[in-house]
Amino acid sequence: MRGSNQQGMRLFNERIVLQAIRLHGAIPKADLARLTQLSTQTVSIIVDRLLDDGLLIKQDRVRGNIGQPSIPVSLNPEGAFSLGVQVGRRSMEVLVLDFVGKIRHQHVFHYDYPDPDEVLPHIASSLKTLRRKLGARWARVVGLGLSAPLFMNQWANLLGPQAAPAMAKWDGVDLRERVQAMTDLSVVFAKDTIAACTAELLQGHGQQLRSFLYVFVGTFVGGGLVLSGHLLPGERGNAGAIGSLPLGIARAGYGQGQLLEKSSGWQLEQALIQAGLAPQLIHDDAITDPAYDTLTQPWLQTAADALAMTITAATALLDLDAVVLDGSISRRLLQQLLLQTRKALEAYPLVGIVRPSRLEIGQVGAHARALGGALLPQHIQFFPDKDIFLKQDLQSTV
Repeated sequence: MRGSNQQGMRLFNERIVLQAIRLHGAIPKADLARLTQLSTQTVSIIVDRLLDDGLLIKQDRVRGNIGQPSIPVSLNPEGAFSLGVQVGRRSMEVLVLDFVGKIRHQHVFHYDYPDPDEVLPHIASSLKTLRRKLGARWARVVGLGLSAPLFMNQWANLLGPQAAPAMAKWDGVDLRERVQAMTDLSVVFAKDTIAACTAELLQGHGQQLRSFLYVFVGTFVGGGLVLSGHLLPGERGNAGAIGSLPLGIARAGYGQGQLLEKSSGWQLEQALIQAGLAPQLIHDDAITDPAYDTLTQPWLQTAADALAMTITAATALLDLDAVVLDGSISRRLLQQLLLQTRKALEAYPLVGIVRPSRLEIGQVGAHARALGGALLPQHIQFFPDKDIFLKQDLQSTV
């Protein structure tokens, strides 16, 4: 239990007003008072203060209704900015997000393996470049959200022996600490797939779905978990780590490995390489052409079967409303994976459980991990609950 002094309540009410505008768009003060259940005087004071702070802007006067013409207010895209840095096993991404959640600047750097001796200097140079691009607007950057796999040095054996030296260098590296040393901004960290799930929760299907398993298919497959509108990070920030889910009994003759060994993009990349093709083709919609069926169809079948088992097990444990499938692979290929997974789900018995009513393609896409990271500082600064992993459910209260 915790109370709040007058200053804390003032800040909370400001965040409630910002969240109402974020959800409902441009809106007059009178409607804001009705939605937030604050007095008209309180809303007027808050709105005037947020206008002075540059977080809100006035829209054109609305005429034609009964009474005095109203002046809607909306979020100012230039009111605040945040940075997102995502470090993955095959690429890193740095971006700038404005106050309405739009990406302003973006830089993607690809590599074969994430060598910290190469990745960390590239982050530092990218941050300097973004600071130069933002110029005077840098003063409105509220923080940096950093996302990466929790165990970068693990599963090097899956990436091949040539990856081992680079992956081993991550052992003992505190990525958040290293990035914090590069900037005067406050740095907040989240596991990459939890960051991606945050983006889907705030800018995708999370606006309608209450409880869902989030699945992100990249180099490796991973996930996040949303229950009753709350994104759950877990005690160690590793909830929804479905990539590590075993697919068989751990005993001689039964072992089937883990989900990431069956449903990751890595397996298809290796098939492309063995066929003399570029692994980057996995990100191109051309991968769904019939000419590549001999490579894609076996992967789709294996990946869908493993995902169907994972979804069924998760449903039995969590009673999910839906499953959201997203990734950095081709959107058409992702759609085919969705259809195959739906078909594979039909083979599992439903006695005692209810299958999720919806299995959807994510709305955020390949940049979800970096975007979700960039959303975290804005959550801390401007959303009603300072706990970034709890979604304020204004839609049910206003």
